[in-house]
Amino acid sequence: MQILTQHQIEQKIKRLAIQILEQNYKEKEIILAGINNNGMVFAKLLVDQLQQLTEITISLTQIRINPANPLADEITIGIEPAKLKNKVVIVVDDVANTGRTLFFATKPLFSTICKKIEMAVLVERHHKSYPVMVEYVGISLNTTLKEDINVQIGESGDWGVFLD
Repeated sequence: MQILTQHQIEQKIKRLAIQILEQNYKEKEIILAGINNNGMVFAKLLVDQLQQLTEITISLTQIRINPANPLADEITIGIEPAKLKNKVVIVVDDVANTGRTLFFATKPLFSTICKKIEMAVLVERHHKSYPVMVEYVGISLNTTLKEDINVQIGESGDWGVFLD
């Protein structure tokens, strides 16, 4: 069952970008860190929207993590941690399920003192097992544990959020 169409996703991205700017309007730079594949695509879409709305420097980097077993491999970020010092960093993913991926994705940020760490997702589910708070949410869904959320965004052209 389709939850969001491409047009609705685009609207969510615009709204999230505005919310990010409302909370960070005094900043000189905001760094978005997309998690793996879909999180990175979503982060890039947010960056594009933010750059249309503000003169603030918006930077993009990627966090690499094994979501199935976050401790099995090193969790890496595509920017030198020193460049994050005193900066606002927003960790971005497509879906927040239990919060595990978002929780462990912040690990590379612990080697420096960021000004603020926030989180943004397109879809938030209410099955948190980890202490994460997502500040910027496109849509919040109450689902059963057996239901899956499938997010399709990016180059393919057929965007959508589906409940399987």
